[in-house]
Formats: sequence, C-alpha cells, structure tokens
Amino acid sequence: MSTGDSSRKTLEMESFHTRFSAWTPFSNKSLNRQLFQERVALISHWFDLWTNKQRQEFLFTIFSRCTKSQLRFVQDWFSERMEVAKVDFSTVLPRFISLYIFSFLNPKDLCAAAQVSWPWKFLAEQDCLWMPKCIKFGWFLPFTPANNEYGAWKHHYIACVSTLDWLTPREAADIYGTLNEPKREDEELQERQREKCLRKIIWEKIALRKKELFKVRPPWVSGTCCSRLLQSQCQPRLSQSVRDQLGLHEALEKQLVLASAEALPKRSNVSGSHSYPLLSKKNQHGVYKNDDSCSYAFLPHFILISSRIPAYEMVVESVKAGVISVVYEHSGMTLETLFDRIEKALDGWKAKSIGIFSDGDSREINLLQGYKIGIKNLLKPEVRDFWEKLGSYVATEEEGGHVDFFVPLGASEAGIEVLSQLSQLTGTFFTAPTGIATGSYQHILSDWLGPLERTPPCIYFSELKLQTWCSFTDFLEDSLRSVRKLLRPFFRELQKSISGRMIGQFMFDTMSTANILNNQEVARALADGLTELSKEDSERKLQMDSAEKRTRVVKELLQSERKYVQTLEIVRDVYVTPLKAALSSNRAILSAANIQIIFSDILQILSLNRQFLDNLRDRLQEWGPAHCVGEIVIKFGSQLNTYTNFFNNYPIVLKTIEKCREMVPAFRAFLKRHDKTIVTKMLSLPELLLYPSRRFEEYINLLYALRLHTPAEHVDRGDLTTAIDQIKKYKSYIDQMKQNVSMKDQLSDIQRMIGGCPTLSEVNRYLIKVQDVAQLHCCEEEISLSLRLYEHIHDLSLFLFNDALLVSSRGTSHTPFERTTKTIYQFIASVALHRLLVEDIPDSKYVKNAFILQGPKHEWICATEVEDDKFLWLSVLQNAIKSSMKK
Repeated sequence: MSTGDSSRKTLEMESFHTRFSAWTPFSNKSLNRQLFQERVALISHWFDLWTNKQRQEFLFTIFSRCTKSQLRFVQDWFSERMEVAKVDFSTVLPRFISLYIFSFLNPKDLCAAAQVSWPWKFLAEQDCLWMPKCIKFGWFLPFTPANNEYGAWKHHYIACVSTLDWLTPREAADIYGTLNEPKREDEELQERQREKCLRKIIWEKIALRKKELFKVRPPWVSGTCCSRLLQSQCQPRLSQSVRDQLGLHEALEKQLVLASAEALPKRSNVSGSHSYPLLSKKNQHGVYKNDDSCSYAFLPHFILISSRIPAYEMVVESVKAGVISVVYEHSGMTLETLFDRIEKALDGWKAKSIGIFSDGDSREINLLQGYKIGIKNLLKPEVRDFWEKLGSYVATEEEGGHVDFFVPLGASEAGIEVLSQLSQLTGTFFTAPTGIATGSYQHILSDWLGPLERTPPCIYFSELKLQTWCSFTDFLEDSLRSVRKLLRPFFRELQKSISGRMIGQFMFDTMSTANILNNQEVARALADGLTELSKEDSERKLQMDSAEKRTRVVKELLQSERKYVQTLEIVRDVYVTPLKAALSSNRAILSAANIQIIFSDILQILSLNRQFLDNLRDRLQEWGPAHCVGEIVIKFGSQLNTYTNFFNNYPIVLKTIEKCREMVPAFRAFLKRHDKTIVTKMLSLPELLLYPSRRFEEYINLLYALRLHTPAEHVDRGDLTTAIDQIKKYKSYIDQMKQNVSMKDQLSDIQRMIGGCPTLSEVNRYLIKVQDVAQLHCCEEEISLSLRLYEHIHDLSLFLFNDALLVSSRGTSHTPFERTTKTIYQFIASVALHRLLVEDIPDSKYVKNAFILQGPKHEWICATEVEDDKFLWLSVLQNAIKSSMKK
C-alpha cells in the first residue's frame, strides 16, 4: 500500500472518530446532528411504549445524572409554561401581613396552625399574637422576654388556661349542689333543647358580628406595657445556720450586721450586671461634653435647693429659665446619693456655676441631716471626696466658674476659713453672703464675697420673686403646710421639682404678687433716684475699710435690736395693758393668774432687751474706732436666765392661751379684735411670742461679723469672743429644745398614723427616712437565684429611725364622691438596727431593685419601684446601721 493510500484512510478514520459514544461522529457536524435526532426519536418511541412506573424510573435516572445548571433549566421551563397551583402564603407575603392574617385565629386554631409547617409554627407563636389574648384576661408575664425570645406569651397562656378551675353549670351542680328542686326527665330534656337553641342563635350572631368586624378591623396593637416586677444585684444569701446563731453572741451579731451593710452596693449602673462602682478620683476630670473652652459661654448654671428651706416651693418657682434646679431631701440622704443626683442632672456637662441653697449659719452649712459642713469635719474622707467631685463639675476659676453658698459664711472667720479650705481642695472659687442684713434669710440679699460681675441671687433667681419670698417666708411656710398635705397624693417624689414649681406658682398667684412686685419696682426706682440725687459725685465709689465695716455691723445690731424691742412692746401695749386695765375695772377678761402665766416672762425679756438697747444706743452716740461693744453683750449674756424661764414655760403659755380661748368668750373676742391687725404687723399673739427664739441666731451672725472686722490687736476682740461663746452656748440650748419638741411631735404623728403601732417615744429617737416598697414572695427557693420567680403580695412602708426599723403594711382608702385617697398603715414588726441584716438580690430576668431585710424572727423580700430609690434607701440604711453600732 502506498503512502498516499494510508494517509487517506487515516483521515477517513478520524472523520468517524466519536466522543461519549462510539456511534456519534466527532468532526462531522451534519452526521452528528442526524445521528442525535435519530437516537432521540428512538428513545421517545421507547418512552411512549413504557408504563408510568418505567417512565418515572427513567426520569429519576436522567435527573440524577443532570448537573445543577441542567436542573435549573428544567425548573425555569416548568415555571414559564406551567403555573403553580398551590403556594404557602407565609413564604410569599411580607411577614406583617402574614401575622395580621394569623391574628384572626383563636388560640385553639393558632395551636393547630403551628403544626402545619415550621414557617407557620414560627409565625403562630409570636408574642404579638398571644400577648393581647393574655392581657384580655389579666394574665401578665412575671418577667420581660429577651429580644430574640418568642413563644413566652403562648406558653404563659397555655399555663394559665391549664390551671383554670372552670366547671359547666351541670358539673358545678353535681359537685356543689343546687338550690332548686330536682327536675323531671322531660323538663330536663326541654331545658337542654332550649339551651341548644340559645347557643345556636348566639353563635349565629357572633359569626355575623365577626363578618362585620372583618371589613373594618384595624391592624393589631404591636405591644402593650405589662406590669413588671423589680430586680437588682447582690451578694449570696447567708446560710440558715448563721441565721439561727444570731442570738449567741452580741459581738458576732454586730459583725454579721456590719458585714451585710458593707456588702451592699454603692451605686447602681445602667445594666445591673455589676456592682455599684464609686467614681474614682482618676476620672473625676474625665471627658465632658464641653471640654472645649470656647463652649464655656453656653455652660448652664446649676442650683441645689434643700427641702429644709421654709417654703422651698416658692424658691423653686423663683429659679430663672435655663438654670438647672434640683430639690433634694434634707433628711434621708447621704453625700453619695446627693452627688448622684447632681451627676444625673448635669448629664456629663460642666456647670458655669453651682449654687447651694440650704440651711446653716455663719460657721457651717447644714447640708444634710448629720452632715453639718464646718472646719471640724471638712477634711473627713467622705466629705472631702464629695467636694472634690463637686468641684470637678464646675468650670475653673480662670474661666469664671464659682460655687455659691446661700449661707452667711462670709460673716465669720470660721466661715471664711471653710470657704478658703474648699477653694484649696477643689481649685474652684467659693463665695457666700457677708450676712450683715438681719431678718428671715435677708442675708442672701446683702453683699457677697468676691469680685463677681453679678451677685448670685441675680444669676439663679428672679430677684423680685426672691425678695417676696424673703419678706413672707414664715407666713408662706405655714400656708404651704396645708397645701402640701392636700396635694401630696397627686405628686410623687420623682416629680418633686415639677410639683414644687406648680405649688410655688399657685402660691404666687394666690398672693397676687403681681401688685407686690409692681410696687417694689416703683419703690426701687424712687430709692435709686433719691440715692443719685444725694450723691455729690456719682462716679465715686465707697471703699469701706475695716473700721467702717465694723461701724456698719454695730449699726445693724442697733437697728435690728430696736425692731426686736418694738415687736416685744406690741405684746405689752396691745395685749397686756388692756387686759390689766380690764382687770382693774372689775370687768376682767382674763384672771390675774392667767395674765401672770402668759405675759410675765415676756415682759421680763422686754425689760432686759430694753436695757440692752439703751446701752447700745449710748455707746453708738459716741462711737469711734477704739470703742467696744463686747462688754455690753457680755453683760447681756450674763442675764439670760430670764430667757430660760420663758422657754421652760413656753409650752405652758401656748396651752394656756388655747385653753382660755376656748373657755372664755370675752378673751376669744379680745383676740379676734387685736390679732393680725396693722398695729400687730398682721401677727397673732402666738406668732409674736416666736420672736425671742429666733433672735439669738441674728445675735450670733452679727457678733461673728463684728469680730471678723475687728483687728486682732483691738481691745474689743477678746470680749467679742467671750460674748460669742455665751450666745452660742445658749443658742445650742434653744436648738436642743426645738429638736426635742420636733422629734416628739413627729413620733406622735407616726404613732397616730400607724394602726396598732407600739409606743415610739424614746430618748434621742428621730425619724430618718420613709420608703415605700413592694413585698415579694419567692415561689421556689430551691432553684438558682437567677431563675427564681417572685410575686407581689403586699405593699409595705419602711420607717427608718436612728435605732430601729419599723415595718408596716400600706393600703389605700377611697372617699365616696371624691377623687382624693387616704393611705392606711398597719403595724407589722419593728427590728433594732443592730440586729438587722440586709442582703441584696441579684438582677435577673424576673426581678429588679429587690433586697432582703432579715430580722431575728422575720424576713421581708422587698423591691422599690425605681433603681434610684433602692440605691438611696440602701445607702441611708447602711449609714444608719453603722451609726447605731458605734453607740
């Protein structure tokens, strides 16, 4: 065979070369296509001859050999040429439409729908479907479901339904019997037929009603607020064996109590997953929202107002717009809780200035109950830490920041020393009024220390309203007592600032202060005009040296003493003289014995102060820088036994006045003619008798101011120091008498308010704080703390005294035809603080703000409504327990 023949034969063989089949040509496309069509026709002929089962097996074999792209081709072919007959609407429609469709189902149908498929089960167990069905019957979850948790409301519904004790009327009659006579069989059959007809009619009406509602039914409510129980964070519970051994040894008992108090949290955080960390000194000057110095002009002013201030609602109403004001309770708070209030109010911002409007004198600030800030306790760790942290929230002195005390600390050397030490501690400028002006809180309108552009009263308050408050403080406090009593049920502690503004505005409107303020504006304009006319050189500014300031204080002492003596003379001229004249004319209004009881002591005080006034007037007539006043005050202080007789007989005097008013009509008419007239300066006789107890505070402030401006080498300085000690010692005696009377009245009111309360009158016992809580009951104590369920069983009120804790139940009584309610208290138990164990319950899904009070015989699981109340209560309780241990 030649070479050409072999090559031709090779090409013919390649033309018939196959791929995937020995009979399919590889390169000849026409032959390839022809052969493929013949084979398809052959397979189709075979497919037609096969049975249905054979065809299905063939299709299964073919589809199992196909790739994903080939299967997708088949799917697209079917979707284009054949419509899907049935499809799950929950997989096509948006989820909220599917939920709306499911919301028409009753609980039984929802449970059946949940068994159809997994998508239906997921939709049929959503809380938005089951929560309205539970709330309709008053079934609330005892916990808050997590964000990714569903099905809780369905399980709660099933649990509630399964525990229902429901019986049909016939079943109830079989168990409990019936009051009717037994019926015959025909009567019972007729009754069943009648019930069947009635049920049929009712179901037809219900179906018709559903069809009507279906057309106008709005979408369901997405959710409602359910009642939530309360939770917190804590240390593990003490074992029962430790509790049983509480009475073995007093030292061990105190150690346990102190350990439980120390284990209490210090400050609550937002998440509740940690303990309450204290603000460390390292981050006191941390990141603020206004660190940029250019934003200083936009910093707010901040004012703290104590509830101890008389008519503090009027002060709150006088605060200017834009000034942040916080009203805090003087009793029942600690420095830590007070700073927590400040921190939350400022919300991370620094303040341009901070004002503190509280009670106090020229030596110390009565900031809180048990915290009189003065030289002696200023460097205590907790006090020092408070002021350092407070200073971190005030702009620096270079930026013009300052802290303003509305207490006359600038009137004494001790007060100025307090301001100086506070400035050194915090690096902030502290200022206070000089306190030369006497009267009820008139010192805040006097001169202030420091080179300030505006006086602090003008920074924080509307000056005209503040002047009105200063003028009518005592009267406003008496009026506001009844107003607070009526409005207290409508206001909560959390709205204290808002309620204070409302009450203050109400009082201002009631007093018609618009006319008062307008008259004050006219008087001020006239006074300013006369002052300008009297000036020889309007540009000249008076620069008073220490001698002139000392003269000014002495003149203020003389002027205030003259007003005080004039007030006492009103008692003599308006009351004593007419009563004695009537007694001499045989037309007696009061007997000689009653006149002696009521007026003898006050007349002796008038004689003593009249002599003191004459001595001051004589000394001031020939006044010079070298003259002295201390010896006159010392002479006056040595005769204070007259005041002692008055204060010892003061309760008897008031009771005698009330008794004579009730039993002697002539005396009642006499008081009605003379009380609260222009001659008596709109005061009654008991109000006039108040002035002796208030005069000594003014004496001390003026004497401190006088010594402040007296040089150390002056002869009068030693006498002033002796006089201050005399008056100060006597002032403490008066304060002790006031405190004893106040505590006695307070304990009597509490004892009268609580039903079944034992005797509370004890020496040196006083009320610290009252806290309303919810008493909880643990359903299952065997499970872990984080899974325990609690139920609310009672409302309690906890009365914390300095030596004991009184637990009482609290209820509400509604008055017919009135909106007002009355709170009823019933005594439960009392526990001495040195035997009280306090434990904190950890935060969990089922409880918040809860804690345990453990006494020798009883245990109470309590919870507050908000977290801040719990933090405040535990802080105060911890301090009270520690104080009781030290005694």
